Amino acid sequence: WVEQDPKEILNSVYECVERTCEKMRELNIDIANIRAIGVTNQRETTVVWDKTTGEPLYNAIVWLDLRTQSTVERLLKRIPGKNKTFSKFKTGLPLSTYFSAVKLRWLLDNVEEIKKAVEDGRAMFGTIDSWLIWSLTGGTNGGIHCTDVTNASRTMLFNIHSLEWDPELCKFFEIPMEILPNVRSSSEIYGVMVCFPIFESGALSGVPISGCLGDQHAALVGQMCFQDGQAKNTYGTGCFLLCNTGQKSVFSEHGLITTIAYKMGKDKPAFYALEGSVAIAGAVVRWLRDNLGIAKTSLEVEKLAAEVGTSYGCYFVPAFSGLYAPYWEPSARGIICGLTQFTNKNHIAFAALEAVCFQTREILDAMNKDCGIPLSQLQVDGGMTNNKILMQLQSDILCIPVVKPSMAETTALGAAMAAGAAEGVEVWSLNPGDLTAVTCERFEPQINPEESEYRYARWKKAVMKSMGWEASTSTNGKPK
Repeated sequence: WVEQDPKEILNSVYECVERTCEKMRELNIDIANIRAIGVTNQRETTVVWDKTTGEPLYNAIVWLDLRTQSTVERLLKRIPGKNKTFSKFKTGLPLSTYFSAVKLRWLLDNVEEIKKAVEDGRAMFGTIDSWLIWSLTGGTNGGIHCTDVTNASRTMLFNIHSLEWDPELCKFFEIPMEILPNVRSSSEIYGVMVCFPIFESGALSGVPISGCLGDQHAALVGQMCFQDGQAKNTYGTGCFLLCNTGQKSVFSEHGLITTIAYKMGKDKPAFYALEGSVAIAGAVVRWLRDNLGIAKTSLEVEKLAAEVGTSYGCYFVPAFSGLYAPYWEPSARGIICGLTQFTNKNHIAFAALEAVCFQTREILDAMNKDCGIPLSQLQVDGGMTNNKILMQLQSDILCIPVVKPSMAETTALGAAMAAGAAEGVEVWSLNPGDLTAVTCERFEPQINPEESEYRYARWKKAVMKSMGWEASTSTNGKPK
């Protein structure tokens, strides 16, 4: 179970706004220069709140939460031939614990307060972007209940061709359509910031909120991947490789999902992307730190790995939340194998970093098969890209250069670009000719491809051993 308090998320946003305004004053930058606000968020995370009180009716269920495994199994029984990809051509997604519809179904089945709020017409559903925009534009006092096409495309309730909520899917999941937010483009004025008592300065009241993109889509924009075939990989808690496929939706034959990349304005076309999603990347470093205690900081994990420079035949499959792309295997669990008496914590640290790289290689291979044009280099961003060992290892395992922009926070940049380019704001042009080149750091492969292939084949063998571990889980999250 992975939950977050929606109020805590909202308060962290208030604090971020206040601190940023303070810093700008210290730097003698006039706050009146802030012309627009963009929102970017972890996707799929599900919140239901009461529109009369503005209070969340339950904690937010986070994207990698696994409590919905039994919900997925129950829903599968209702599909002819138990076909996980039954809605693939409408939504681009397989039926999985990952997407919002099953989390919402779980809430409706298990939380009496939410069931009652829906019956009374008080409930509102949204992903984190909707919760933030509604709250920031006034909440109970005229707040705007909306989402953008990128976040909507991760719910399993949205038709990615018609760009509307799908009545048949809502019926299948038994979700009332009146609780869903209005779907808008990723770059338009949704509403303006309202001044709250919590804001001491009231600094940004009246500033339009005009950009909204799920985090991975924002990173694609921030990496300037506006052309068909351009791709980026973001290393955060999980790992997400997105490849722009232009104005056509490409359906994967190799376990990737189809998603809306962005729609930069009401009258602009939607662009699509193929995505490979890996649940555990940075989370494995945190696990080594917090659960095993083999290091006090993430930086120390990097140092441990650097000291040995090899896993010495040890392989780590961090399937803590099952396996996402390309397997979609919820029954998998994490394993460390190939241990000998010689293995120590340094080797395990190295194997953990290597696991992030192997998982990326799996989704990159799938991407290359689906797109038919192999990527000649990989653009990367996210917190983990500060780890130079990891970036070099990634290049070695992929056998192609890895390119990291000097500003690794491209997710925030993408949301800002969408906000600044919106009609009525227009302080930023997204025409490729107007975009400046970004300084980058390049990592070139340094090991021979045979060595890389050998290690990758061993890793695949380890993945096979991690599968089929859990038969099923009961609703209380404990194995049956």
